[in-house]
Amino acid sequence: MIDLGAALPTALSRLKKLPDGAELELLTFKRDRGVAIRKTGHLFEVREFGYRDETATEDAAGLKKRLKVILKREFPRSNKVHVLEREAGG
Repeated sequence: MIDLGAALPTALSRLKKLPDGAELELLTFKRDRGVAIRKTGHLFEVREFGYRDETATEDAAGLKKRLKVILKREFPRSNKVHVLEREAGG
């Protein structure tokens, strides 16, 4: 678990290192809301679940802005965030 303030920079740095097809998830303490980001080449598939259930595709430039908005919406009272990495195909 990491602090919510460190979630965005941590997620962006880990996403740069992930292989294609791998996924990074940011989840609330109860793990009932969050965001999953799947790396596909130079694009990222962003799946938000919890208050809203949406999926969008972003490039690296738009990813930071979208994640910032999603973190405010899905983690309004959270102080800590679970960060999970899933390998491609698993």
